[in-house]
Amino acid sequence: MNSLLEPGMLVRHPGQPDWGLGQVQSNIGGKITVNFEHAGKVVIEGARVELQLVLDSRKGD
Repeated sequence: MNSLLEPGMLVRHPGQPDWGLGQVQSNIGGKITVNFEHAGKVVIEGARVELQLVLDSRKGD
């Protein structure tokens, strides 16, 4: 799923729910840069963490 993530998509980190909603900034070579509401910009190793795609940002807040 991570390979399908594109800039602008909204995600959540399954192991860090307190980070809040994140917006994908880039996805290059398996490294996904996400700007989270409460954690700022974080680079995720896509092979280690499967980010959860958020289709409706109003759910789960």
